[in-house]
Amino acid sequence: MNKRGLETRKHIKNCAYALFADKGFKQVTMKDICEAAKLSRGGLYCHYDSTRQIFQEMIDEMTGGQDQEIDSKISQNLSAVAILDDILNKYEHEMLDSQASLSVAIYEYFSMRDPADQNNTLYEQYVMSANTWKKLMQYGIDREEFNEVDISAVFDLIVFSYQGVRMYSRLMPIDPKIPAGITKEIKKILVRSDSSGNNI
Repeated sequence: MNKRGLETRKHIKNCAYALFADKGFKQVTMKDICEAAKLSRGGLYCHYDSTRQIFQEMIDEMTGGQDQEIDSKISQNLSAVAILDDILNKYEHEMLDSQASLSVAIYEYFSMRDPADQNNTLYEQYVMSANTWKKLMQYGIDREEFNEVDISAVFDLIVFSYQGVRMYSRLMPIDPKIPAGITKEIKKILVRSDSSGNNI
């Protein structure tokens, strides 16, 4: 696909993101996306067949983007503590940003899965994210920056507390102390008290 086509797809996804965050998945139509993106029906369908296709591509990119970012930082031999700080700071901001949360849309999207579909794409996303986080945690343990922990359990603590707060943020005000407290405790579990984060 040429550069202009890629830019158009990115524009469509940006417009769709705002709609999905505001209305959830079920209430957004291709017509809504046409209007938000200021594209003709034909112009939109030239790139995407359905709201499902757009949403799945957005989810894939979000998951893949974090995976690539962590892989890149590990390959640069950066401090595991610094990598963790960057991720948790981003998560803390996202937990407070209820207007940008896709949690309701994600729930609706995956709960509408066709029973005949043998692939559970939500579980596949979970496994992908788990593998990346496990790689980071093992990297930190090997560098003696992180404590020896039950890696799977810590990942579950991270992902489900993050997604839970994002879901609740759509339904009630979230005190900034909540995400700050969660990220603080995650760091306390992972980061060794004698680690400066500067190990080479």
